[in-house]
Amino acid sequence: MDEHDGGERMRTIGGDHLALREQVLTELRRRIVDGDYAQGERLTENRLADDFGVSRNPVREALRVVEAEGFVQILPRRGAVVATLDETAVRDLFAVREQFETLAAGLAAERATEEDVTRLRNLLKEASAATDAKDFGRVAELNSALHSAVIEISGNRWLASLSAAMYHHVHWVFRVGAAQRAPHSWKEHIRVVDAIAAGDRDAAVEAARAHIEAAATAALPG
Repeated sequence: MDEHDGGERMRTIGGDHLALREQVLTELRRRIVDGDYAQGERLTENRLADDFGVSRNPVREALRVVEAEGFVQILPRRGAVVATLDETAVRDLFAVREQFETLAAGLAAERATEEDVTRLRNLLKEASAATDAKDFGRVAELNSALHSAVIEISGNRWLASLSAAMYHHVHWVFRVGAAQRAPHSWKEHIRVVDAIAAGDRDAAVEAARAHIEAAATAALPG
């Protein structure tokens, strides 16, 4: 890389712009997941630019990303609106989760170290405390963190790569019903972690499957 006289490193062209877009993207996604922008709510570029205190360019680029991720839809005559978590979308999400998370739990049971198990148990303790405190935003974060940790511990890089985008939607679905699900969810997680700690692949797979089935039942209409 070229340098100025005096040894100062030159700034990469566009670097600040990219960083700004990523900041807008992260905040836009968070506001949708946390319900600050409600399902079906219209999101104009001007409104978002005002909300974030930025120009329209990084907003436009962030909207393209969240549209591709399924958080936003572009509708005729309305423009960008927050997507709706309809029954089909939620069923499809849980169908994929069952495949990913049962595989991850089984592999994690075979590969987890003592340090890995300690990490999972610490997440469980934090989730229990957040549930008792009714801090459901934090519970949702810890829910995603636990599932991501199990996938990481599985050691399967394809699972980690393919599931990254999915977990934004997992967080979204969980956040909607967190107050009802939180007391049950972390107890189901205990079964998964106990099986991983015991190195019992079959038990880990079944505990993960039971957890996904319970979460799907809670998220979907009867």
